[in-house]
Amino acid sequence: MKLGLISDVHASPAALQQALQWFEQQQADKILCAGDIAGYFDALDETVALLRQYQCECIIGNHDQHYLQTHAELVDSESYRFLQSLPARLQFDFEGLRILMVHAHPPQELHGGIKLLDENGERIPAQLALWQQQLQGLDADILVAGHTHQVFVEQLGEVLVINPGSAPFNHSCMLLQLPQKQVKIHALQGKAILPAWNWGMFVRQM
Repeated sequence: MKLGLISDVHASPAALQQALQWFEQQQADKILCAGDIAGYFDALDETVALLRQYQCECIIGNHDQHYLQTHAELVDSESYRFLQSLPARLQFDFEGLRILMVHAHPPQELHGGIKLLDENGERIPAQLALWQQQLQGLDADILVAGHTHQVFVEQLGEVLVINPGSAPFNHSCMLLQLPQKQVKIHALQGKAILPAWNWGMFVRQM
């Protein structure tokens, strides 16, 4: 089984569409989106339409929650209703493996998140040790998370932790093949993948 993994698409349909088309070429069986569909960019309607078209399994992120809180006047719009319908976590059983998807970190946090990399994309040993301890006893073989705009695939104890990164900011998405747990990382928009991205980098780019 092949799973397409995306996160933090932030109302950027161009990056999202490239990822979805690559998943289609790779014959992905299902596509998972780890939240933050809204935020930063302003093409939410087009983004939601693509997620619906490709029948993506999505969860809510902190930017989506903020959108719902600040755009009550759009309560009858399709995008508002879509975000409102999203759960905080999803769990799947595929190929004898249990997969948990949350936005930031378990059990279903929308803030904080699993940060394993420094600003240069290098692994931080103390963070690896911290999260290996934090995830002990988690009822999942694979944890998919987003939020931190970091790109990594890391075995932490008994849990394989995957963050596909932000489609528009890290320029990345992933394909997970089961039951082998093999991961392909794919670059988007003709740009090199940024292992770690933060708000300060965005401000400097502007």
